[in-house]
Amino acid sequence: MPEHVAIIGGGLAGCEAAWQLALQGARATILEMKPHSYSPAHNDSRLAELVCSNSFRSEEPTSCVGLLKEEMLGANSLIMEAAYATRVPAGKALAVDREEFAAYVTRRLEETPDVAIERREIESLRDPALTGFSRLVIAAGPLAGQSLTRSLLDSIGQQDLYFYDAIAPIVSAESLNWDQVFWGSRYEPQSTDYLNCPLSEEEYHRLRSALLEGEKVEPRRFESEVHFEGCLPVETQAQRGEMTLAFGPLKPVGLVDPRTGQTPFAVVQLRAENRDKTMFNLVGFQTKLTYPEQRRILRLIPGLEHAEFVRMGSIHRNTFVNSPAVLRPHLELANKPDIFLAGQITGVEGYVESAACGQWLGMHLAGRAAGRSVDLPPADTALGGLLRHLQSGARVFQPMNVNFGLLPPLGVKAKKSRRKELYADRARRSWRQWLSGDQ
Repeated sequence: MPEHVAIIGGGLAGCEAAWQLALQGARATILEMKPHSYSPAHNDSRLAELVCSNSFRSEEPTSCVGLLKEEMLGANSLIMEAAYATRVPAGKALAVDREEFAAYVTRRLEETPDVAIERREIESLRDPALTGFSRLVIAAGPLAGQSLTRSLLDSIGQQDLYFYDAIAPIVSAESLNWDQVFWGSRYEPQSTDYLNCPLSEEEYHRLRSALLEGEKVEPRRFESEVHFEGCLPVETQAQRGEMTLAFGPLKPVGLVDPRTGQTPFAVVQLRAENRDKTMFNLVGFQTKLTYPEQRRILRLIPGLEHAEFVRMGSIHRNTFVNSPAVLRPHLELANKPDIFLAGQITGVEGYVESAACGQWLGMHLAGRAAGRSVDLPPADTALGGLLRHLQSGARVFQPMNVNFGLLPPLGVKAKKSRRKELYADRARRSWRQWLSGDQ
């Protein structure tokens, strides 16, 4: 009998793991709780729902996340296939139409003979529905149900770690004041990938003051408030200094307002949420403001005076395990060898990273089933460096986006401007050798 793996969770990691298993002759069953139950951040019954953003970040070949995308494409990633099939303009970033993306992934898996999709919530690792599978993958994401999370944590004997992840609001295009906004990416004035809301110095400080004073959603009393540095709420950034926003998500560098011919003091950028550009999300404006305060404060932004919010920003708890303490290098629980974790629950952060984690695990489990070894990619590849982060010896383990700091040093002297290129070239050579089996 071929390998038959149960995968709890139909997010990016779970879908990618199932796809890789099926590609290589093993069977996978995705156990997805939607539509019977939804997390606080989800509302679409389809698989691979994107919650925080529609962006898979940079496509630059010398960026580490761009390199990771290349590696995934080279290994037949379903998530990357879907992303490129449903992309929307976003300058140097890869952004998608969320609804088309989820529909694409769902359809492809439904059409794959060796993948079954069961709509049921798994609340315990002792659930009878898990009986009969050769292995179990928990890819329930950072918003796994409380019962399942507690069952997992009881099983590994660890307390949960968590941070707060804030979601940016989305506004309708028809509600924008088009006399106030202008198209353009930084250093690309001809681009129509982003809309820009220019702020004068007075408007900037008024907005910052409102963000600081606005009413926020408070964490529950028994939860401390810990944010991931790569996804800070906009009001948290505002607290860090008078000009933090102006040098961060609101930086006007490379943008010229065509009405004045001048660079604004600050700029709020809007990114297209779908192909037809009927919706835009506020780049960098993930927030924990209450809904009424979001409407009041964000309408202070020029161009958003009468904005209609298709989705409000929100805040939710993201759970992840202390991977160095509880996982073996191949992502299996140290005390339960046939149970594996994949995606953000392991402590990788980001859409691309989560999908890549699931992709590698699917390849690894399919290899096991076929009696061959699929070991970790080399440490000097983007995926290899990311997976080794999960075994890091850091005093406090925290989620991490892929970055060149996770890779071994180059070992050669090079100008700063060339280092990323050298890291990328080395990684590509190692990745090709690993994929070909010539290691």
